[in-house]
Formats: sequence, C-alpha cells, structure tokens
Amino acid sequence: MTVSSRPAGNGWPENPLATAGNGIVHIGVGAFHRAHQAVYTQNAMLAAGGDWRIIGVTPRSTDIADQLNAQDGAFCVIVRNPAGDECHTIHSISHVLAAARDLDAVLDALCDPAIRIVTLTVTEKAYGIDRQAMKVAIDHPAIAHDLAHPGQPGGVIGILTEALRRRRELGHAPFTCLCCDNLPENGAVLRAGMVDFARRIDASLGEWIAQNVHFPSSMVDRITPASTDATYETVHAMTGHDDACAVETEPFSQWVVEDDFPTGRPAWEQAGVLMVDDVRPYEHMKLRMLNGSHSLIAYLGQLAGYKYVRDVMADDACAKLVRMHMGAAAATLSPLAELDFADYANDLVTRFCNPAIAHETRQIAMDGTEKLPQRLLAPALEAINAGADISSFALAVAMWMAYAHKLVANGQGDAISDPRRDEIVVALGGKNEAVAIYTSLSALPGLFAQDLLDHAPWQQAVTHWLDVILREGVLAAVGKQIAR
Repeated sequence: MTVSSRPAGNGWPENPLATAGNGIVHIGVGAFHRAHQAVYTQNAMLAAGGDWRIIGVTPRSTDIADQLNAQDGAFCVIVRNPAGDECHTIHSISHVLAAARDLDAVLDALCDPAIRIVTLTVTEKAYGIDRQAMKVAIDHPAIAHDLAHPGQPGGVIGILTEALRRRRELGHAPFTCLCCDNLPENGAVLRAGMVDFARRIDASLGEWIAQNVHFPSSMVDRITPASTDATYETVHAMTGHDDACAVETEPFSQWVVEDDFPTGRPAWEQAGVLMVDDVRPYEHMKLRMLNGSHSLIAYLGQLAGYKYVRDVMADDACAKLVRMHMGAAAATLSPLAELDFADYANDLVTRFCNPAIAHETRQIAMDGTEKLPQRLLAPALEAINAGADISSFALAVAMWMAYAHKLVANGQGDAISDPRRDEIVVALGGKNEAVAIYTSLSALPGLFAQDLLDHAPWQQAVTHWLDVILREGVLAAVGKQIAR
C-alpha cells in the first residue's frame, strides 16, 4: 500500500498508477469500497501491473462523484491502529460517474470491451432480489421501474442487464459480475436475480446471461466507521492537504473470492486476497465465529450498559465468554486448509478490543430476526446433531430474548430496530417469565427451525439462561457460563 508522505505545498503524492488503463467498473463507491476493494486492487497493480484501474459509479448520490473527481480519484485511508495511525493514499479509482445524472456515460463505460469485471457494494436492499424465491421482487421500486423502462434503467439490476444486452449486440464478451456485499452466496443470488430479470424482458437475453456471464461469490470483512471531523483532521495533520473523501478503518482486512474470471482479473492474490474454488466454508466461518460473536456482544452490551464492542471486551469475564463462543462456533465448522480457526479467533479478539474503533453494540443489535438464524440457530442445530455442547448458543439467544423483553417491558418497543418489530412487541405483551417469553418469541413464523423447536434440551437451556438474566442480570449469567 502506498503510504502518504507529506507532499510539497497542498498537492497529492505522485500517482504510481497514472499510466494504467481501466479494467473494472465498481458500483457503490462508499467508504467500504474505498477502504477495501480499492486498496486490494491498487496493491495488486503495484505488485503485478495490469490495466485494472476502477471507474466508480454512484447509483444515486452525486456528491462523492464530484468530490473524488476533484481529487483525480485519489483519497486517503486512515488505519486506526493501537500502535499509531497510518495514512495511505489510494489511486486505483480513475474517475467516478453518477448514474442519476449521466446514465449514458455509465452504460458506455460498462460496454467498453476493456472493462472485464464489474464489482458491487450497494447493500442487499438495492438489488431488489427475493432471496427465498431467488427471483427479483417485482414490487421493489427499482425493479418495477426498470421492467417497465428497460432501456432507461435506474436500479443496479436494470443497469447491469441493459449493459449486457448492449455488449451482446456489439459482439463484446460479457463482463464478470463480482458482488462484494455482505450476504451469503452473493454470486449465486446476483446471478439468479439477473437471469430472472432479463428473462422477464427478453427470454433469449436471460438465457444468454445464464450461459455466458460468470458470477463468482466473495466474502468481505473490514470495519469501516463513518468518517468524522477527526478523520479529516488526521489526514491534514499527516499529509498537509485536505481530503473530502478520506475514510478510516481498522488494520484487519479480509477478502475471499471464488476464482472464476474467464476474461482475466488483477493479481489480487499478490495483495493478500484468498482466491478459492468455493467461498461457502469461509462464509460459514465468518457468520458463526465473527458475526455470531458480534451478536452475543451486542445483546450483552445492551443489557449490561456497554456502549461499544471494545467496552464489552474490556470486561475480562465478557471477553472470556466471547472466546468460549468462538470455540463453540468453530467446532461446528469443517476444517480449512488455508486458515486456522484458533488464529482467526485471536485476530477477532484483537479487532474487538481495538480502542480506536468505536463500534456501537446498539448498531450490531439491529435486525436480530434476520441475523440469528445463520449466526446462532443454524450452528446450534448442528451442535445438537453432533452431540456437542449448546450452552453458548442458548445463552446468546437468551440474551436476544432478554434484550427484546427489556425494551418492551419498559415501554420502548418502538426502539427495537428489526423488520419484525411489531410481531415481537405483540408476542412479548404481558410476558415476564422465561418460559412464556421463550414460547412467544420462538413461535414467530419461520424464525426457529422445527428440529430446534422439537429439541427439549434446547428449550430448557435457553429458558434456563433467560431466567438467570431476568432474575440476576446478564453479568451473572456470564459468570455462571465461564465457570462451567
């Protein structure tokens, strides 16, 4: 990574990628992309060359496009390290186009045969894909608009489909679509949505996409808090110039990508990307060890009054509980030759303890009904089937139930940030005993697998921990669990 040194005056350091051509279009030039894929791509180009600079596309906003273009695509990444901040200048973005303002320019860029990869970080909601049905959601505003106006799309799926239609018409090979959003099997989900959308417009186009376009999955990981005045002040102090596009992040970064790029790719492996045949085992590792522990930390923090993840980890008993949970989660995973789960757990603990990262437990506690099935309930069922200890999973689920109950009992049901908030509030109305709370919340349709509901020891374990939390407090439950 290029480290910024103080330039003369208020200028930027020399661009080492200035003569390289563009090979990637990235849709969604937010803070995460700038701290993650843009960094990896720069490092890959510095290591092995290639015309792989990035044309950024903002689907809705115009501000970041204008700001980055005013800086010739350059920006700084501040790495908040306990040993001291680092500042790196990134030049891998050549320029940025705003789709809401200049759709034709975006489509022209996507149709350029030099563009061989399209990467995306637009959040799950922007795609308009029903993951259960593996089809587009026709009531999604962008999907509905683009089905009616396929030649003038406004949504991500519509723009990609129209660009591929034009490439087919021009005789250009299709680009590879690499989803980098944080959803499981994201390549398969994107492929299903794209093929379904295209078939609704033109059956032959849908079949052409299904047969010719590649959609590798990827797993991404790097905490990237929102930039603040402190971010910009740090950049100015370290470089001597202002940067309206600066981002800050943690030292840890991970990118696992399925190696399926028929028209080429950057030498990402030389930048630390793990190129694999199947990303799913790595997704399971992250969901269960990182995300599952994050959920436990979030509900524990909200019940115990700890605002940040780092505050929870500063409590020795809580930190020990988190390590125990990581071990229980790792026991449900198949071994990975490229990664050691103990090392991964150590990395996670280091990240969670980082005093420079202000990650709020309240934020992680959001959307529990969407997160619990993959993070806690699926590994709990696997542990049951393997005859393993389920107490850690049961305790974490009990914390979620106690957190929801606390808000409802205090008349703060509206503070539950969850797509099923209203159902949760109704379910918990008048419920104050552990068994009643468990029975009501576990009855939410589709949340708990039937095999889990039918397992009496699971119900007993969750209600036991829930009863301890309600009567003695969450820290008492932590102490009892780590003493087992």
